[in-house]
Amino acid sequence: MRLLVTGGAGFIGSHFAKMQIKNSKWESVTVLDALTYAGNKINFENIIDNKRFKFIHGDICDVEIVDKLTTESDVIVNFAAESHVDRSLQNSAEFINTNIVGTNNLLSHALNNDVKIFHQVSTDEVYGSILSGSWDEDFPLLPNSPYSASKASADLIALSFYKSFGLDVRISRCSNNYGTHQFPEKLIPLSITNLLRAKKIPVYGNGSNQRDWLHVEDHCTAIELILDQGEPGEIYNIGGGSEMSNLEVVISIIRIMGVDSKLFEYVEDRKGHDFRYSVNWKKLANSTGYKPLHSFEDGLKDTIEWYKSNPHWWMPLIRTN
Repeated sequence: MRLLVTGGAGFIGSHFAKMQIKNSKWESVTVLDALTYAGNKINFENIIDNKRFKFIHGDICDVEIVDKLTTESDVIVNFAAESHVDRSLQNSAEFINTNIVGTNNLLSHALNNDVKIFHQVSTDEVYGSILSGSWDEDFPLLPNSPYSASKASADLIALSFYKSFGLDVRISRCSNNYGTHQFPEKLIPLSITNLLRAKKIPVYGNGSNQRDWLHVEDHCTAIELILDQGEPGEIYNIGGGSEMSNLEVVISIIRIMGVDSKLFEYVEDRKGHDFRYSVNWKKLANSTGYKPLHSFEDGLKDTIEWYKSNPHWWMPLIRTN
């Protein structure tokens, strides 16, 4: 079996690729990534010389590259996406192109070249915002940002390839990820790297927006379980079981790092800022036995230590963005 990981040089994709290179069932693990600002080949420094690993610099919108790689793949896991809400509010065109057009290109060639499984990595943001309770997989899609709308569109296109053509498509929708190697624009890595530079942490609005936090390694394990035990045409929510407000997250980071408790500041809220995300992941647990193994406290401590020890990784990213 040959695995293609698209968007595999990014935060979650690189963790997944490194996990899968240890899995002997794969004859090969190929990563395709355009190496935009959030993709980094340094993420593969420990496996780049592995004979079963191959990196291809390219775009999922490129018809020739995608056609060639899908003829050489049995399973595709698509992480490739523009993913930051703030950037989508500034320029939605890139999100439409990569997240929708690119996904359609992958699906079309996966179908034509007899790929066995196509796994679409999505997000809980496609559901919109929920004040209480949790979304299950049948909840209507009500995205509120160009980013989440583009991901919802990609989900629907992927499902249409299952329903119309019988392509084995599986979709996972995860809650907020955190861990090592995350580009320092999202809340947790931004907070850590700001504090390491003696800068304040910006907190949107009053910091009451709530998210469920999922360790990236638990996310990757869940995808592996879906590939092994999931069913064609099914959607699986992936949660971390650690729901808290943005302010609570910031205060936890400040406490663990032992810095001045006043090193954050409230800033103007994001446009259309969803108040709360919460996924019900019982379906995944019942069908595969999934459960998150990382507590938020321990996972956060490990993440902080990694950023402390690896300024060579994140400092150049801050200087160029």
